[in-house]
Amino acid sequence: MATTAKNARHGRLAPLTLAALGVVYGDIGTSPLYAIRECFAGPHAVALTRANVLGVLSLVFWTLTVVVTLKYQVYVLRADNRGEGGILALMALVRHHVDGRLRWAVLALGLFGAALLYADGVLTPAISVLGAIEGLTVVAPTLGRFIVPLSIVILVGLFFFQRRGTAGVGAVFGPIMVVWFATLAVLGLSGVAREPAVLAAINPLWAVRFFAANDVAGFLVLGAVFLVATGGEALYADLGHFGRKPIQVGWFGVAGLALLLNYFGQGALLLSDPSAAESPFYRLAPSWALVPLLVLATMAAIIASQAIISGSFSLTRQAVQLGYLPRVGIRHTSATEIGQIYVPIVNWLLMLATVGVVLGFQSSSNVASAYGVALTTTMFITTLLAFLVARRIWGWPAWLAAAVTAALLVPDLAFFGAAIVKVPDGGWFPIAMAGAVLAVMTTWARGRELLAQTLAQRHVDVGTLIRDIDRRGIRRVAGTAVYLTNDPVGTPIALLHNLKLNWIVHERNVFLTVVAEDEPYVAAERRLETQDLGSGFHRLIGRFGFMEDADVPALLEAARERGLAIDTLSATFVLSRNVVLTSGRSKLARWRRTLFAALARNAETADRYFGLPANRIMTLGMQVEL
Repeated sequence: MATTAKNARHGRLAPLTLAALGVVYGDIGTSPLYAIRECFAGPHAVALTRANVLGVLSLVFWTLTVVVTLKYQVYVLRADNRGEGGILALMALVRHHVDGRLRWAVLALGLFGAALLYADGVLTPAISVLGAIEGLTVVAPTLGRFIVPLSIVILVGLFFFQRRGTAGVGAVFGPIMVVWFATLAVLGLSGVAREPAVLAAINPLWAVRFFAANDVAGFLVLGAVFLVATGGEALYADLGHFGRKPIQVGWFGVAGLALLLNYFGQGALLLSDPSAAESPFYRLAPSWALVPLLVLATMAAIIASQAIISGSFSLTRQAVQLGYLPRVGIRHTSATEIGQIYVPIVNWLLMLATVGVVLGFQSSSNVASAYGVALTTTMFITTLLAFLVARRIWGWPAWLAAAVTAALLVPDLAFFGAAIVKVPDGGWFPIAMAGAVLAVMTTWARGRELLAQTLAQRHVDVGTLIRDIDRRGIRRVAGTAVYLTNDPVGTPIALLHNLKLNWIVHERNVFLTVVAEDEPYVAAERRLETQDLGSGFHRLIGRFGFMEDADVPALLEAARERGLAIDTLSATFVLSRNVVLTSGRSKLARWRRTLFAALARNAETADRYFGLPANRIMTLGMQVEL
């Protein structure tokens, strides 16, 4: 059996690797469009001398080696939460193994890192598409005035396309990116062949000499060098979609080598032609290939943007399931792939923000000033959380975990320091956006906690209620009522309202609680818990992971197999909708109460979110002061 499973995984390695190239490596794969250019023509550029070119290339080589290869490919990809990656999955994993103040610190770091990824979802499409379309100025300088409007048209079209999903075109993403990486490699080889001495930059002494010669300017250029590693976090976030092996094969076999060759090729070009600094990527190509290269680069940028937008959808579902965002409409765009989803509200908000970035920043060089701040912070957080995984879960000795973490924090902090000085030049944008998202997440989580405490004060013991119903002889009407409730032990508030208003109760009553677990998937044997409370009352507790959809109809079908047959077409689903009042004293600040009330009003209704039949819903509301 083990041999069969191994052979099956081996048989899927090639298609999974191809798919990973189309999704995982889109972001980092488009960095050659602007990374080297920013080092020598950006706002913190260094002088274009032979020593500086070799020094920058040495920094690029060792950044890709240490940050992308050693940190993410070798180290962080091992820190999976039952096969799932990403900062929220990592946070949920670590929180099981810490307590006290450390638990709150892990929560704060994880949520802030997740909030920064939304900023990445705005900046990546903007910088990728702008960087590709800016090739127009190489084709014909007079076309420069069309860069911003054409970029906006492409981005708006991309976001409108999201509703259709990637199921139909996902198969072509991988092949296109293979062509892209092959093109990067060929262009790079052509440059290296003209100036093979550029390969000397592999020697780290060139990086050391670069810092010694350039002082502060050498440190600040790290903000541009870091652009070669953007997308590293995506390797980890997409772990659950492809698995560790295809991601690693895609890097070591295709993407990593192609990127290095292209960066060295651009460096070789700059050594022979310093005037190419304004667009070294496009100037590597012969004139006859500029238009095809522009088209291919635009396609690669669209694919990179598609991947990060889809990642924002997945991140939103995780946050909703973990209780850090209100319910939102989630649509599946594939009948076979559960990971392919579309979240309308997130899509349109990202579109507005991305178009605003393009209009506000105008060029990929300006966007680059904002880009590094978000990603360097996220990578720093990932390193800290990975340390806790190494100590608390893998059982590494303290000295080993500390040594590895310290070694990884050196580049993390260096890149962060170089990026943070760009706050006045645009770095404020991802910080402000992440702060707004974090405020929403923490307000929603705290508001739900206070709401649960308020409702708990009205707790009625279910056994006492059932006995009281029998003693009073309250009228029983035919049929089944399913009460959705967050309380897994008490009586649903909606039932108490129903008794108060109508003085009747159904012959059979089911209390259904959906619990979101701090793990990506819940095993089938733990999915459903049933309790017979007597006198026609039953309790169902369904458990779902943060990567799963809370499928209530499927739960009820599973209950049928346990002897509790519930016909969803004839049962009445009774929901409780709480109207949050912002008046009076509260543990929440006034602005947070107002925000929580607005989020609660605009959250997706429970019947739509849980897939309940619309014509079998009864909603009973109540006013609650927080």
